[in-house]
Amino acid sequence: MDLAAFLRVHEAGEKVTSIRINPNKIQDEDAVQKVLASMTEGPVSRVPWSQYGYYLPSRPSFTFNPFFHGGAYYVQEASSMFLEHVMRHACDLTTSLKVLDLCAAPGGKSTLLQSLLSRESVLVSNEVIKSRAAVLADNISKWGAANVIVTNNDPRDFGRLPGYFDVMVVDAPCSGSGLFRREPEAVEEWSPENVILCSQRQQRILADAWGALKENGILIYATCSYSREEDEEIMEWIQKNLSVENIAIPVHENWNIVTTEAGEQMAEGYRFYPDKVQGEGFFISCFRKTAGDVYTAKKQRDTLSAVAKKDEAKVAQWVKNTDNLFLMEHQGEVLIFPENMASVVSLLQQHLYLRKAGIKAGQLAAKELIPDHQLAMSTMIRETIPQVALTREQALRYLRKEDPEATTDVKGWALMMYEGMALGWAKILPNRINNYYPKELRILKEV
Repeated sequence: MDLAAFLRVHEAGEKVTSIRINPNKIQDEDAVQKVLASMTEGPVSRVPWSQYGYYLPSRPSFTFNPFFHGGAYYVQEASSMFLEHVMRHACDLTTSLKVLDLCAAPGGKSTLLQSLLSRESVLVSNEVIKSRAAVLADNISKWGAANVIVTNNDPRDFGRLPGYFDVMVVDAPCSGSGLFRREPEAVEEWSPENVILCSQRQQRILADAWGALKENGILIYATCSYSREEDEEIMEWIQKNLSVENIAIPVHENWNIVTTEAGEQMAEGYRFYPDKVQGEGFFISCFRKTAGDVYTAKKQRDTLSAVAKKDEAKVAQWVKNTDNLFLMEHQGEVLIFPENMASVVSLLQQHLYLRKAGIKAGQLAAKELIPDHQLAMSTMIRETIPQVALTREQALRYLRKEDPEATTDVKGWALMMYEGMALGWAKILPNRINNYYPKELRILKEV
């Protein structure tokens, strides 16, 4: 490491801003450019190891960008987007995979993983801390995909599912030294004692959840720490205590990522230093499990309640195609997810606490389905659902949960739209617009 250059880049305090486009919602180059132009007039550049990542020349106010609230992109640190490159080389992404993101909040890596997986795959995004699990669920909802389950469990709880997952991503809680440039206050919280505590916690997390990864499954371990105790020494611990073989990931020389080696296998890990890459400090390594269980499906009781036949039509008028979807009723609410995910939801809810499963379509009433915000954020809405196009000023009023003051001939339920991006629901009445944007998500800041 070039210590002088490393110190200079931290003293300079340069802020690197990067975002990752949501391919579920932004699918052509014109749409990508429209979203980028909403954030900056300056030149943007690509994050070299990500298909969907972009650097911005400066940090805009994302709060006042309606595309942000519509889930058009995720603001993510560029170094951590390298997970995409690792997944593409370590996994066959065309197959049906069960993927566990074990320490998932606030959702950057989970939304990235979902963008890469096939439609038949299932992503389980877990967070042990309840308040952070709520943030994770909100970000997954905004991303709009139906093949994700959010859980709120301790890593040891996944031991109840031996050999179940094909891929396990552990972006472990760490001492955070890799974020010193971006978050100078993190320096005051850092200590050698905390590094040791984090290293011990990382070992416990890996040991507790290890049984849930199937034989030949893929483990991806990552931190935002520079400390060897949390990086190379954890690689050594993995090789000594778990049955693994290292998977080397090809790295382009001009990316300036530092390859490091550790353990009996001289396993490779990859370090990101802010004086060498356009990003923050990051570490990642990849292993294949060489011995262990492969999950055997046991006959299980059917714990899911399908929507009653008489209510299916209430749902169908909102959703463009219910073929190959499971419509689940839970306490008067309708949840929608791919049909092949039903057995996964049924199994997991017997062993884990599920915070969210699929898309919440809405609440069943006597004569209609009252649509939920998750449905507005999804990609499954019928094209025939009425829409109201908003200007930027009207969109921001709507996102503050105010009257958007839009003129429209639409009556009843309508999607509030900004530049083709759904923001949420409103009900248009003869003399007013009832704003159904979730109170807890509303913008509180003034421009």
